[in-house]
Amino acid sequence: MSTETLALFGGTPAISRPLELFKSIGEDEVVAATNVIRGGVLSAYIGAPGEGFMGGEHVRAFETKAARYFGVEHAIAVNSWTSGLIAAVGAIGIEPGDEIITTPWTMAATATAILHFNGIPVFADIDAQTFNIDPASVEKLITSRTRAILAVDIFGQSADMKALRAIADKHGLKLLTDTAQAPGARYFDAYAGTQADIGGYSLNYHKHIHCGEGGVLVTNDAGLAQRLRLLRNHAEAVIRSDDPQELSNMLGYNFRMGEIEAAIASVQLDKLAPRVQSRQRAAQELTQGLQGLQGLTTPKIAEGCSHVYYVYGMTIDVDSLGVSRKAIADALKAEGVPGLVVGYQNLHLLPLFRNKIAYGSKGFPWTSPYCSNQQEYGPGLCPVAEDLHARTFLGINLCMNEYHAEDVALVALAFGKVWAQLDALRDQQ
Repeated sequence: MSTETLALFGGTPAISRPLELFKSIGEDEVVAATNVIRGGVLSAYIGAPGEGFMGGEHVRAFETKAARYFGVEHAIAVNSWTSGLIAAVGAIGIEPGDEIITTPWTMAATATAILHFNGIPVFADIDAQTFNIDPASVEKLITSRTRAILAVDIFGQSADMKALRAIADKHGLKLLTDTAQAPGARYFDAYAGTQADIGGYSLNYHKHIHCGEGGVLVTNDAGLAQRLRLLRNHAEAVIRSDDPQELSNMLGYNFRMGEIEAAIASVQLDKLAPRVQSRQRAAQELTQGLQGLQGLTTPKIAEGCSHVYYVYGMTIDVDSLGVSRKAIADALKAEGVPGLVVGYQNLHLLPLFRNKIAYGSKGFPWTSPYCSNQQEYGPGLCPVAEDLHARTFLGINLCMNEYHAEDVALVALAFGKVWAQLDALRDQQ
């Protein structure tokens, strides 16, 4: 390990050049988009019954390709994964005041999708090693109003779907997954996101594959697929039934993906496997390079899982090292390590949830007469997630850079340099 002066204290950074940024768009995407533009049809949707209800040829072709790729019966393209989450919650037919259990370690849209249908988000704690929702915590939170579990395949590997499915089946719940960060990850013999009643993937610009903004829902349930399609495209203008169950939550949206985005997404899907392999290679090399660093735990891959490393998630034993995560992160940044993720957000600590202010200013839907269970949010609700965020979690965003072998070696060198100078960091605290 290097004993050179840390860059934080005036030394030369271990990484003296910017690492190559990951470039996800190539000439084939340019050609695909150009062909759509030259064809003159940028969107073929019509928010009414008829041929245009399912969208244009590129949207439908992408859906067919995605269903085949992920091994599901139905794939439904949407204009963002946030839209996909909202549609998924609406499709399962929850009532106002119904509860859906999810994780606090995710993007806010995972939980606010529940609020869109006046449901109540309930936050379970997470596993300290995988950072995914903890099934044991989920089971403790089930009440008479619980209708679903919404798991998140955070950072690039699947949640414990076998355990979650057993809980869902035991209590008669729907199981949803947010696999925004883990397209291409495997869970035993299937792709992550496909074992739920409804799952899906983000096609946002900084994910593994993207079309700028977009998402795709996956399901093997024909009835749910139809409800997802209705919610995507002004459901209320299409349904001709008077059946309350068929009308439930069918206040539709414009969640429609355009033809340009669909054409780009189709090209990007062909690139998913090699991109996953590249990140797995970089992660494996990084794990090897970080071996032996005291108090640093590299990512755990759960049984039956593969990991696609949207984030390379680690933990630091700050108690045994006697150095704060902030001091270590500051030193690593000064050494030139890019894409550091210091902690992660806990949704149950956001002002919206702590104050229970969503629709209007009077606490709706929590104050609704339909909300029969009092749900509180705030510190202490998810102690594992809170401690990881506050003190011990450190990640690297592997989607930002190309991470050639020499780049990985430089990152490992920077870590080794910082760890060799922990005494210097202790003296500065």
